[in-house]
Order: sequence, then structure tokens, then C-alpha cells
Amino acid sequence: MTTIEVAPPAEETARIHKTVTLRIRRGDADGGRFEDYVTPVSEGMVVLDAVHRVQADQANDLAVRWNCKAGKCGSCSAEINGKPKLMCMTQLAHLPLEEPVVIEPLRTFPLVKDLVTDVSWNYRVKKRIKPFQPRPPDAPDGTWRMGQADVDRVQEFRKCIECFLCQDVCHVLRDHHMHDEFIGPRFLVHVAALEMHPLDTADRLPELKQAHGIGLCNITKCCTKVCPENITITDNAIIPLKERVVDEFYDPFMRVLRLLGLRKKR
Repeated sequence: MTTIEVAPPAEETARIHKTVTLRIRRGDADGGRFEDYVTPVSEGMVVLDAVHRVQADQANDLAVRWNCKAGKCGSCSAEINGKPKLMCMTQLAHLPLEEPVVIEPLRTFPLVKDLVTDVSWNYRVKKRIKPFQPRPPDAPDGTWRMGQADVDRVQEFRKCIECFLCQDVCHVLRDHHMHDEFIGPRFLVHVAALEMHPLDTADRLPELKQAHGIGLCNITKCCTKVCPENITITDNAIIPLKERVVDEFYDPFMRVLRLLGLRKKR
């Protein structure tokens, strides 16, 4: 019998110019280890492409979460060479391929298996936040009137794809595990989008001060640095919320104005 080897198309052969070693954390909450996988690299590949190739050719049981592969669903979050990133948006060409590319699951959340973590805590947190409560319509036709600048202010916060990279890098959650006391930067952004909305009437400041733990954030701006949507989390969301809490509960001048009836309590 004659064995015939089928060569890959010439264009594919031309694109494969080197290999990469992926050092992937394997295992579950009971324990695990790093395993090295050597796989070909094609031009334009991202980390998720390489992980999928390893999954297809060498480790069929490798667990990895992904969905859109376009940087819009936030599913493929991981730690790449120690930095929280989206695997689908991290070009292999931008990494030092002469060394193993280390891929780990997010450390802030419980590990399920391999690169998959249980992020359900985030959805429970969101349920604790007061929802949008609009004021009554102020126009004869039953609609609202608002300034365009007020509308534009909250649009930045709505870009969030809930990749939870900001939650992962936040030291209050990552290092101190204060999940019961602090809702994290992603949900402070969500609160800011509601609090700064020109139509919203709900008062969330008492919860921000106590249950949501905004005072625990010491504005290191690490959450802003890792945001793939370039949301200015610290300066545009967290600091203004902190100012509102200070204004409401700690500023003696504002307290005097409210006692004199010159400033209404929110």
C-alpha cells in the first residue's frame, strides 16, 4: 500500500512562519498544573486562535469560554503573561514569542475548570442595585426633554461589555476578597450610568456608602488601564460618585444648607 501525504495549500504554508509555546493552566478548584503546548502560528493570529488550535489538535478536553471573537461579548477574558486581557483581542505578534505565552484564568472568581471561572457573583451583585426610575414626562406629548450634554455623559458607561477584567484586577476583590462588602468597578460604572442619567430619580447614595462599599476604592486606576472599551472608569464614574457620597453624608457646609432649606436632600 502506498501512503500519500497531502500537503497543505501553498498559501497556508506561507502564512505559518513559526511556532508558539502556550503554557496553559489546566485543572479545577481542587488543584492543577501548567502544561506546555507547541502549536503553529499563522499571520494575524490572536491568542484565542492559538488556544483553539491546541484544543483541536492536542487537548480536546481543554475548557475555554468564548463567543463572538470580536471583542464585544467579554467571554474570553483571561490573564495573559500576568495581565488581564481578552484573548480574542490580543495579537500573538505583540507578544514575546521566544518565551512561553502563559495563559491563566481570572483570579478574582472561583475556578470551574482550566480557563473557565464562575462569574455568577457579578450577576447577583447587579440585582442588588436599584434599577432605573424615570421622572414623569415633562412635555405635553408625554415625552421628556433633556440636554444633549447630559445624554452624552452617560453614553461612555454603556460601552461596557462585562468582560469583568476590571473586577479581576481590582485589589479589593482580587487580593482582599471583599466580595460581600464591595461591588467592584464594573458595577460602580453601572451605578454611575444610572445616577448621572438626566431622567433618573432613584437615590442610590446610601447603598453606595454602605452596601456597595465605594469607600473601599482607593482610585489606583488599575481598572481603567485594563478596560478594553477604554472607559475612563476612575475619573468619570468612581470619583464623581465618591464626591456625591461626600457631599451627601460628610460635607458640613452642605448639611447646613439643607438645614436652612437652601439645598434639598436627594
